[in-house]
Amino acid sequence: MQEDSTHVHEHHAAEAHGEDANPQGGEVFTHLLKGLGDHHELNIFFGSYKILPIILVDNGIHVYSNEHTMEEAGMYTLHEGHPVRTSDGGHPALDLSITNFVAYEFIAIAIMLVLSIVVRATVKKDPLKAPSGLANVIEAVVTYVRDEMVVPNVGTKKRAMTWMPYFLSLFFFILILNLVGLMPGCHAATGSLAVTSGLALTSFILVNFIAMKDAGIGNWFKHLLGGAPLYIAPIMVPIEIVSLFTKPFALTIRLFANMTAGHVVLLSLVGLIFFFQSFMVVPVSVAFSVFIYLLELLVAFLQAYIFTMLTAVFVGLALGDHANDDHHAHAH
Repeated sequence: MQEDSTHVHEHHAAEAHGEDANPQGGEVFTHLLKGLGDHHELNIFFGSYKILPIILVDNGIHVYSNEHTMEEAGMYTLHEGHPVRTSDGGHPALDLSITNFVAYEFIAIAIMLVLSIVVRATVKKDPLKAPSGLANVIEAVVTYVRDEMVVPNVGTKKRAMTWMPYFLSLFFFILILNLVGLMPGCHAATGSLAVTSGLALTSFILVNFIAMKDAGIGNWFKHLLGGAPLYIAPIMVPIEIVSLFTKPFALTIRLFANMTAGHVVLLSLVGLIFFFQSFMVVPVSVAFSVFIYLLELLVAFLQAYIFTMLTAVFVGLALGDHANDDHHAHAH
């Protein structure tokens, strides 16, 4: 009975994720592309590990160590990859589970911390020595982000140095997520709208916070007029408010679309081999896959650059005439 129950659970899990042991024809592409989505198990290096905790808010907080323990408890089961109540098939009020993409974000944070600790220890050991190796690479990137991306756009060096921790964290976080997603058998968390919208939300909050703090709340509201006379306010204010939200929306879609598109093309090229089931397709498919992979490597760096650069540009635009004034807020 226990063995039969195990097979039933495995069968339901396979159905939930759309798994098919032997996909045929057009099902090959559907089967491959479904792997780009988020899951309740960790998919890494071609392995699937059901080790991620499931946290559900539904008449209280329900915490399970993984999806197996959740289903064994009997209150919830997975349907099409999402937890549902076994009693009525309804969804919980809130799903705060650590999913596959969230796990990749934690992996990126861990990599950033390790790099920071290693580089800091190297520099602290001999501060007067010219950096070499990894420390030299990191210093070059940090200097470039500061001098070429942040300082020219946020207005003053003082403001740039104040917010450099955010801009550096943003750049390295996106870059590491993109690069990890290019490793064989790994996923790109930046190919999720939830992740890119979260990053864009932090930029939106930062941009408006700096504008209110450095230019003053009154000037921030005046900025909504776009420099037009007061009697044009009924027209200009709605337009400016829409523009406030279109900027983070553009950041969200740009990063998501670029990272997803490359992976879709790569999986589609690989899928051609299984679709035609012929060795004649392999050389063409592999050659184009390598080309797209190299292009994706460039895009990984480019998208981290663009996201960080545009965030700095939006800060300068939000400050307007006060971009080059460090003491405006204090003067008032």
